[in-house]
Amino acid sequence: MAKVIVSQKQCMINPHKMSQSIGAALAFMGVDKSMPLLHGSQGCASFGRVLFVRHFREAIPLLTTALGEVSTVLGGFENVQEGIINIVGRIKPALIGICSTGISEVKGDDLNGFLKLIRASHPELDATSLIDVSAPDFEGSLQDGWAAAVTRIIEELVEVPLLARKSSRRINVLPGCHLTPGDIDELRDIFEAFSLDPVFLPDLSGSLDGHVAAEFTQTTLGGITLDQIRSMGSSSWTVAIGEQMRGAAITLEHRTGVPYVLFERLTGLAANDDLMAFLSRASGLPVPKKYRRQRNQLVDAMLDGHFHFGGKKVVVAAEPDLLSAITHWLHEMGCEIQAAVTTTQSPGLERIPAEEVLIGDLEDMEVRASGADMILTHSHGRQAAERLGVPHFRIGLPVFDRLGAGHQVTVGYRGTRDLIFSVGNLFMANLHEPSPEMWLPKEDQPQMVPTVH
Repeated sequence: MAKVIVSQKQCMINPHKMSQSIGAALAFMGVDKSMPLLHGSQGCASFGRVLFVRHFREAIPLLTTALGEVSTVLGGFENVQEGIINIVGRIKPALIGICSTGISEVKGDDLNGFLKLIRASHPELDATSLIDVSAPDFEGSLQDGWAAAVTRIIEELVEVPLLARKSSRRINVLPGCHLTPGDIDELRDIFEAFSLDPVFLPDLSGSLDGHVAAEFTQTTLGGITLDQIRSMGSSSWTVAIGEQMRGAAITLEHRTGVPYVLFERLTGLAANDDLMAFLSRASGLPVPKKYRRQRNQLVDAMLDGHFHFGGKKVVVAAEPDLLSAITHWLHEMGCEIQAAVTTTQSPGLERIPAEEVLIGDLEDMEVRASGADMILTHSHGRQAAERLGVPHFRIGLPVFDRLGAGHQVTVGYRGTRDLIFSVGNLFMANLHEPSPEMWLPKEDQPQMVPTVH
């Protein structure tokens, strides 16, 4: 059992975590025709927009109430009201997700109260869903903001269904923010192979999967629709992926009576065996031959790869749920987790297969990475890896110095298999291979002849 410790430094030297505010905004981007609105300064939205643009390489819908010095002191009601009216008048989104920031939280702005006053005086907003989320960036991290936004969407939009309307084939899926659009596409294929109808909240695979749209829109294009969200109470099960989604799953169960099952991770052989067993029970169907074969391929990849993973010392820095998934998988492959660094407290950190889990920054990671065989973290860890001369595998958010981050797949049998190949190839590429002459008999090896001057 790992010991969870918190860095006692007075400041962050090389920040690792992303803020709750942009985590909440990212969750709203998984809803069709939505517009995230950060209630804060212009810099709050600018930073988040640049971060997402560099990671997904797509146009990002993200606006701000642009708090200035006066509105910050006196209160931001006018900024929120004017922002919402302008967005509805010009863009006409189906949903506006208003996320607080550190500035508005410190001031104590009551977003929920603001929205009640705005609706009372502006009936033209009745057709637009307005959801507020408390997401201060001075505490928590990306996955906390994501989880808070999903929970608020459920509280505001999901309708309590009639018992007669329950569907035995429909499954709600609550993916954590550590899953990519590619991961969600892979999971959708798996669920549908069991003749189930999965509904993902949020669904980044529809809005941020890198497709070229037929026409430009200023809102999100694709993702779960509001009608699908409202009818989530008619599903037979809810599948939550990652500890961050437990609260949202419990909220949905209390609201609609839909039972939930939580999978802490879906990377690795045993974890996917559990998923397949559940889907088989939920659907009443055997596991399709396709996935039996993919399982065999994963086992073979594990056999092929263990020569290159066994005994390797690795350092992982990631959000808690991604850290859990990657460290457990590396441990199963025979690696030693030399250091595990994360961003915030989360249930399950003590179960990570390392001596300790540090809640800290990338400088803490760098100090603990000396002598490691590989570092696994997002692109902001590249300088530390270069200074240490250690191979760096990019994973998490943001990844801006490699292509295809949004399509990276690490879930399911196939995703785990491909992850073995990607990380294993990086191990192999950085081996110090002996010279071919070293395999010759000693008498046939070239001899060093001293030079006579």
